[in-house]
Amino acid sequence: MKVASIVSHDIRFPTSRSLDGSDAMNPDPDYSAAYVVLRADDGSEGHGFTFTIGRGNEVCRAAIDALAPLIVGQSLDDLGEFYRRLTHDSQMRWLGPEKGVMHLAAGALVNAAWDWRAKAAGQPLWELLASLSPDEIVDLVDWRYLTDALTPADARGLLSDLSDKKGYRLEQVKALGYPAYTTSAGWLGYSDEKIERLAREALADGFTMLKLKVGADLDDDLRRFALVRKVVGPDIRIAVDANQRWDVPDAITWMSALARYDPWWIEEPTSPDDILGHAVIRQAIDPIRVATGEHIANRVVFKQLLQADAIDFVQLDACRVAGVNENLAILLLAAAYRKPVCPHAGGVGLCEAVRHLSFFDYVAVSGSLADRAVEYVDHLHEHFVDPAVVANGRYLAPSAPGFSTQMRPESLARYTYPEGPAWH
Repeated sequence: MKVASIVSHDIRFPTSRSLDGSDAMNPDPDYSAAYVVLRADDGSEGHGFTFTIGRGNEVCRAAIDALAPLIVGQSLDDLGEFYRRLTHDSQMRWLGPEKGVMHLAAGALVNAAWDWRAKAAGQPLWELLASLSPDEIVDLVDWRYLTDALTPADARGLLSDLSDKKGYRLEQVKALGYPAYTTSAGWLGYSDEKIERLAREALADGFTMLKLKVGADLDDDLRRFALVRKVVGPDIRIAVDANQRWDVPDAITWMSALARYDPWWIEEPTSPDDILGHAVIRQAIDPIRVATGEHIANRVVFKQLLQADAIDFVQLDACRVAGVNENLAILLLAAAYRKPVCPHAGGVGLCEAVRHLSFFDYVAVSGSLADRAVEYVDHLHEHFVDPAVVANGRYLAPSAPGFSTQMRPESLARYTYPEGPAWH
């Protein structure tokens, strides 16, 4: 099978009107997707996207269009080669390498190809990946720059050690689901009354972990954290997220003040590129944990964070790096360094996509649910053909064939920017 055509779209949702998604660095996001439909020469399709928060989404779309000539007319039989074709092009790499807008665009195309492959197989992506042999999974990874931390042989051994009980874990996670935590109560732009109401609703919905946005004003953060802690009690985990707002000394000072309310982790305390800064913060604020990943550019930075023992939780994102293949590398690195993966999913379509990676991780890579949870935000799921479903604080296993990345045609028409009726 070959790629016949690529069609891209600039899709934006005006979430800034209600301050959904607001945080200390991004006060007025419009959740957006540079969206692509990959058509094979038999007419079948795969859908993928990369996530942005508004302005610049058109740049990601242009990057998708710029990469299209590398894959139109090319085979879809080997998605390892497909991924490397997009990320190894000698001229495109000059714009990265393996970072920035070109890498986001590559991720959209790789995810679309995997959506196509899973639909062709008649399986949800997570089950398709779980059915692969250790050799097949290892062959999908680009091992360049990783072998000082994890070799293909070691990864193969890690996967083989878990193979004998894959079937049991698959049936277990289908029956019980995967733990989730909610950020829907904690956006920075919400009033205290709204936060309190949403925190109570989260408890009623079965969540045992919530996340609050922090970082704009310390007194405000102390008040809001005290409010939520009073509502949920001492046994519910409350994580906090600074969205890269602080310098290293600020992060240490701020978290020392918030420590009285027992934060479960601090997410993105400083620049996502500052590996040594994360290590310093982690050591200084122990036993508060450190999490990061949603803005990490590639598998190499994840490797260094793990080597430096700079984080406690790996927060991969389904659409930030170059799609499924690179996320397989990150899952393998996290398992090798025994760090829990708690994916980022605060954005349009991210809950739909990343749940597949966590279900696969449990079945085939880590074999563990300890201290693991996938972020959940109750926004925009109605625009997807196979929306994420959370019940009693757990993601239910997706069962429809594909990667759950396909938007409804009416949503594409309504939210196309700037022509769609939602933007008139």
